[in-house]
Amino acid sequence: MIGRPLAPLELSAEEEGALQSLASRRTTAQALALRARIVLVCAAGEANQAVAAKLGVTPQTVGKWRARFVAHRLDGLYDEPRPGVPRSIDDAKVEAVIVATLETMPEGATHWSSRAMARRSGISTSSVQRIWRAFGLQPHRAETFKLSTDPLFVAKVRDIVGLYMSPPDHALVLCVDEKSQVQALDRTQPLLPLSPGQAERRSHDYKRHGTTALFAALDVATGHVLGRCYRRHRAAEFRRFLDAVDAAVPADLDIHLVMDNYATHKAPAIKAWFAKRPRYHLHFTPTYASWLNQVERWFAFLTERQIRRGVHRSVQELEDAITAFIADHNAAPRPFRWTKSADHILQSIARFCQRTLAIHATS
Repeated sequence: MIGRPLAPLELSAEEEGALQSLASRRTTAQALALRARIVLVCAAGEANQAVAAKLGVTPQTVGKWRARFVAHRLDGLYDEPRPGVPRSIDDAKVEAVIVATLETMPEGATHWSSRAMARRSGISTSSVQRIWRAFGLQPHRAETFKLSTDPLFVAKVRDIVGLYMSPPDHALVLCVDEKSQVQALDRTQPLLPLSPGQAERRSHDYKRHGTTALFAALDVATGHVLGRCYRRHRAAEFRRFLDAVDAAVPADLDIHLVMDNYATHKAPAIKAWFAKRPRYHLHFTPTYASWLNQVERWFAFLTERQIRRGVHRSVQELEDAITAFIADHNAAPRPFRWTKSADHILQSIARFCQRTLAIHATS
């Protein structure tokens, strides 16, 4: 039986090479690789029935891709763009959602929720969430900040950052501070420990068993921490801690202390202690700028890894846990790497202030 004559299929050298590449590459989609093999076998002079039997497809499939290749060459093997469902939310609606999120407030609330915005805009909650995600909007989140009001802010930033990035020779730079009112807390009911598929569980309420104060000095160069716990938080305890620091540091080294402006650090007894020891040089952080003191970051590690989830049935248990954490840290200390220069910090703060003032000037 004679059927319809086949369209002539001849390949150029470039087309044959491209088809061989598509058929053999592992990264090529399997559907595209099959189409390339169909065309290659057809180009060898095989009939559609023979090609279909050889490649395990139907004759109709072979005929389709033979005709597509003859009509459009290599481009014919690729899927045509599919129209899909037209957009139900146009650009104007997206813009309206963004503007409403940024410039308006819902009645009786401080910020928009996705459901409230969906009711206002007349679109679905999931659509609002997709729009917010695309533009990086998170109305449910809020962060805090506090700008320093210290008149010597610039000079103090340059002084302390200079110590971090270019420490003096034959000297030790120590970041000193205290973590006061550390509570020894015990949960009212036993913990449910971690298990596969289940996070650790604990009761929300707790029993207080007293407090302690941790005085710590962080060596900027090595990351080593000297820490002492005291039951009270006064100038007397701070002086005892300074005695421990003085005994631990070689006598031939100068010591640069980075501290905040807490009253304990400027008590008459402390001033007299420093006056008798000229090798100590004091560098006070600006008001409301404790982030310049690197030991504050170490305190955050201590809180995250030991205190927040710890169970301590007495102050002594708490102090033992803190001492053990310090010993474990000092077994393999790692210093913090300060990367931002004073100019970088000051420029960043200046941009923040300018942006804040610009927003309030137009409101």
